[in-house]
Amino acid sequence: MSKILSALLAASLLIAVPVRAELIDIDNTKLQELLASGVPIVDIRTAPEWKQTGVVPGSHRLTFFDEQGRYDASAWVDSFSKIAKPGDPVIIICRTGNRTGTVGRFLDQQVKYAKVYNVREGIVAWIKAGNTAEKVN
Repeated sequence: MSKILSALLAASLLIAVPVRAELIDIDNTKLQELLASGVPIVDIRTAPEWKQTGVVPGSHRLTFFDEQGRYDASAWVDSFSKIAKPGDPVIIICRTGNRTGTVGRFLDQQVKYAKVYNVREGIVAWIKAGNTAEKVN
């Protein structure tokens, strides 16, 4: 019985602890505001995708999933942490917002980044709205 009570108490303490990490879906207007304020943006797509559409100006290009859907989370986080530290806000973008939703939750829940902005509709909506995309060779 005391083990059950201890487990319940531990669980209730965990629930009471405020969560500091935050994953926020944003649109193009908010993306422009954040970029203007100096928040770094990381494009997690593959090199062929960057070449096909270009990237948001100022993007750090850092592929998370390769063409076969594989990834090395540890190596990726090592590279990512050179762009933004866990206490810093950071923007992530992909083609349509699907992959960044997954990666954003990973950064939020597993790596404990404080504020991750996910470009909800990705580079596709950015370009469709008439925004500039830098060409990638």
